[in-house]
Amino acid sequence: MNFLTNEKLTIVGAAGMIGSNMAQTAAMLKLTPNICLYDVYEPGLEGVAEEMRHCGFPGVHFTYTTDVKVAFRDTKYIISSGGAPRKEGMTREDLLKGNAGVAEELGKNIKAYCPDVKHVVVIFNPADITGLITLIYSGLRPSQVTTLAALDSIRLQSELTKHFKIEQDEVQGCRTYGGHGEAMAVFASGATIQGQPLSELIGTDRLSSEHWEDIKKATVQGGSNIIKLRGRSSFQSPAYVSVKMIEGAMGGEPFTWPAGRYVSFVGLDHIVMAMDTRITAEGAFYDEPMGTDEEMADLKKSYEHLCKMRQEVIDLGVLPPVEKWGEINPNLR
Repeated sequence: MNFLTNEKLTIVGAAGMIGSNMAQTAAMLKLTPNICLYDVYEPGLEGVAEEMRHCGFPGVHFTYTTDVKVAFRDTKYIISSGGAPRKEGMTREDLLKGNAGVAEELGKNIKAYCPDVKHVVVIFNPADITGLITLIYSGLRPSQVTTLAALDSIRLQSELTKHFKIEQDEVQGCRTYGGHGEAMAVFASGATIQGQPLSELIGTDRLSSEHWEDIKKATVQGGSNIIKLRGRSSFQSPAYVSVKMIEGAMGGEPFTWPAGRYVSFVGLDHIVMAMDTRITAEGAFYDEPMGTDEEMADLKKSYEHLCKMRQEVIDLGVLPPVEKWGEINPNLR
């Protein structure tokens, strides 16, 4: 069988719905024959392993373990959904305290057991902060750790598709930046509808300003809406998109949707947030967003919201003050 790589991929939180869907997606895309499933819940973990075998994927060797040392040994790629899921009525930010500790442990385990890992994708919420914590404690380079933010941009694409009643791939350039949460910045700049700039359509009879505001709100609430409709947090879309991110890191099709990535430049610094990112085998690299004055102001507000959350985890003692991060991870000096 032809696989993208033979290197080990470890899926953290594999007993859950997102984790099991990631395992299946990775096998279907033929990323690697070497997939390790890791979780602390052994019965569910074994059940997922059995289901993967029952799929009969040719050439794919699934292993599973509750021992993090075994799971991380020799692994080169990690996707982690290992935090608590969001429930109805909760925001991503409500998960901060518990999942911050999970992220700290993840980062420390990476440093201890697989310091040569090539790329880590963090998707448990609030992903911007859990990704930041993971990066700091892992000792990895900023280009090696990304978080799931593309889902918001794809949800914007979906809402515009429904409004204009066209095919989804006829809507291009959809971008949300900043936080993966209630304070995300939704950009019209760069988006096109069947080749026509979205900015030219807003305020016309094809898309009133009021309807554009409704679309932005629906984009922000996309995850909450899934919970209301299905009675549980989304799992298929985050699983698929995160595996596509790791596919790019493995040297497959580059991942070009926005992703959460550590940024540090004038005005927006020492934070993980959604940027215009490209993930390849060389790592994740970003361009600074460009938008209208209003859009850039929204991005600044989103950044300030993330800074408040960052300060919360510092106050909790999970992270040291910003100026001491370089003592833990020299790549952040």
